This record gives sequence, C-alpha cells and structure tokens, in this order.
Amino acid sequence: MNKSHPNLIVNFLEFRETDPDGKRQRFSWVTDLKINAQNVEKIMRAGRARWKVESETFNTLKNQGYHSEHNFGHGKHFLASVFSNLMMLAFLMDQVQGLCCQLFQQAQEKAERPRYFWHKIRSMFDWWLLPDWETLYGSIAYGIEAQVPRVPEINS
Repeated sequence: MNKSHPNLIVNFLEFRETDPDGKRQRFSWVTDLKINAQNVEKIMRAGRARWKVESETFNTLKNQGYHSEHNFGHGKHFLASVFSNLMMLAFLMDQVQGLCCQLFQQAQEKAERPRYFWHKIRSMFDWWLLPDWETLYGSIAYGIEAQVPRVPEINS
C-alpha cells in the first residue's frame, strides 16, 4: 500500500452494480479480513451499510443545523478540533435523546422537519428564559409557555 509499510498485506474487494435504469456504480474496499466465496457478500453488504451510515451522519452534520464541513476539524492550535469534538458530542446527545426521550421525540414530530425543530430551539433560547429541557421541548411539543425573562429594576 505504501513505502513505509511494505509488508502490510490487505485484501481488495470491488463490487459493480447496474440499476434497472442502466446506471452503473462501482464500490471498492480494502480490508485485512480474508475474503472468500462464503463471506464476500457479507463483507460487501457490511461495507455498503457502513458507507451509508457514515454518509448520512456527515450529511446530517453538514445540512441539519450543525454546520460541519470536511475541514472543520483542522486548524491552528487545535481550536477547530475542539469545536469539531464539541459538535460531535452535541450530535451524540441529540441522537441519544432522539432514541430515549419521549418529549424530545414529540417536539421533533410537532416541528415536522429537522431544520424547523432546530430553528425553533434556537429561537426559544433567543426569546425565553428556559429553566430546564422539559420546558424547552414541552413548549415545542405542546405549546407550554416559557417564562418571560425579567428585566431588573433600575433604582435611581
């Protein structure tokens, strides 16, 4: 594969597909797994599934409010890497809430589209004092009123 690892042995798998419209696609993988007639289809399907998951994740991070770019994790003195890691942690928390938090799920359904959901969350933070996540998600899902922030009185 390269001059620095001349003894590295890998296996190469190529899969070509033609859809009913005649469109041809070519996929290829390099792996250290042994490939044989019994496992070649499983390896191909696993590779396709992994690519699909990675592609959908990066698409979400780029287009659904996280504003990620391919070079987002690079920069001087690691600042961009820190931001990238924080974004990935936020994405992880959103994925956990999407699977485990019923109120989060109901708020997402009420918003109808992911972009609307995240816009609603940002606007809630701009205008309301939110004491907890339940108030935030409840206000989106059920129209529960958040608290109006109090302006301190100025004593003259």
